[in-house]
Amino acid sequence: MRWAALIAAVAVLVSCSNGDDGPSPAEFSRALAAAVTADGMYTHLEKLQEIADANDGNRGQGTTGLSASVDYVAQFLRDKGFDVETPEYERLDRVEGGDPTLTVNGREHHVDQASLLISTPPGGLKAITLRPGRPAGCRTSDYDGVSVKGAISVVDDTGCSVVDKQNVAVAEGAVGLLVVSEAGRTPSGLFTPGYYRGLTVPVGVIDAATNAALRRTTARVTLVLDDKPVMAKGRNVLAQTNTGATDNVVMAGAHLDSSAASPGINDNGSGVAALLETASALGSQPRTTNAVRFAFWGSEENGLQGATSYLRGLSTEQLSQIALYLDVDMIGSSNAGYFTYDGDQSAQLNPDIPVHAVPEGSAGIERTLAGYLYSAGVRPADMPLSRITDYNAFLSAGIPIGGLTTGSSQRKSEAQERLWGGHAGIAFDPNYRTRRDTVANINRDALAVMGSAAAFAVATYAQSIEGVNGVPAQAQRQRGAR
Repeated sequence: MRWAALIAAVAVLVSCSNGDDGPSPAEFSRALAAAVTADGMYTHLEKLQEIADANDGNRGQGTTGLSASVDYVAQFLRDKGFDVETPEYERLDRVEGGDPTLTVNGREHHVDQASLLISTPPGGLKAITLRPGRPAGCRTSDYDGVSVKGAISVVDDTGCSVVDKQNVAVAEGAVGLLVVSEAGRTPSGLFTPGYYRGLTVPVGVIDAATNAALRRTTARVTLVLDDKPVMAKGRNVLAQTNTGATDNVVMAGAHLDSSAASPGINDNGSGVAALLETASALGSQPRTTNAVRFAFWGSEENGLQGATSYLRGLSTEQLSQIALYLDVDMIGSSNAGYFTYDGDQSAQLNPDIPVHAVPEGSAGIERTLAGYLYSAGVRPADMPLSRITDYNAFLSAGIPIGGLTTGSSQRKSEAQERLWGGHAGIAFDPNYRTRRDTVANINRDALAVMGSAAAFAVATYAQSIEGVNGVPAQAQRQRGAR
């Protein structure tokens, strides 16, 4: 029965590419979903496992394992007729060589260097320290009545990102910034992915004791930030259909790198496998209204540098051509949940992502994915949006986002056990970022359902971005940092 269904699905797709009237939009989406099978995806998972086994057990950034993974994905897509690019990007590998300090009244205090690409002049930055009236320093109004021209501004860690704090301080004339933040309680929104690329003056992070020393002096201090960045190259893989409108590109992505401690088969070989099978079933020249672009990101485990660098390299016009972005990340968790990203913000909100920051159209993508899962006999739940996943760069650029996951280190609740089976009280993926993240620990049933759901969404939007679950047309799109 499984093979009969697959043959029927392929027949529908072939009739579309052979110039017949072809299937209806609903039939086409269902056919593509049916063509993405667990057997097909396992072929890729087994290959990625082989690559990890041959390369010290992982496929992490900067390793031969990731290079081999890039080559495998690129060649597979070329063999399917796609024009494939593997563009390089510069990534921060590490910082080394320095001893960042803040000298106050002759006494040295440790400071963490936040501006990883910016160091102080020889001898350090010498200036007085001043504070805005409102300690967050997130808005110009926070500095009302306080001039920090030529000074180092001292702010707390609340209210906004360190880049926003720096930008306001610099606009007020500050030559540097110190952020008071205690280790272990730093707000998640303070250091957004790739934040250091937005810092243009020396920025350090100090603790409460150092802050107290600053309050006891009006004299100049000396800030030394002398860690030096070590840059390296990374590669993404990009492949786009040769047909379809290029001003309404449907983009689907998954990160290709593993963590340094793991083969990365669920995280995120599972997402990679789903998109490779979707691309294979769709073909490089489908008769679809809109072009489809598949992306396989490097450096997700190292600050989302692959996706972020890609988006930073696009012009405003190129950004406006991307209609939406679908992210597929971990869809074979052994203790699986069935989550769609919360595009309509109906679940518990992430304070780092206010409702107005979620691009219009994201709710429709969530409904499309949820509708398919319901039809497949699975009741989905919302996964709150996050700043630590590849879709963050798209969300920040104003591009509608959506996606699927079966969960990582979060623990399954008793209610979720009743809903989906599995085991309450343990993680959705107990093997997350460990050596146990292997083919042997993939949930085949979850992989099959979620892989098909991803293909269904790609096919749906490849045909039309209009309708109740659609996204804004190009003329209505607003792109830029949010």
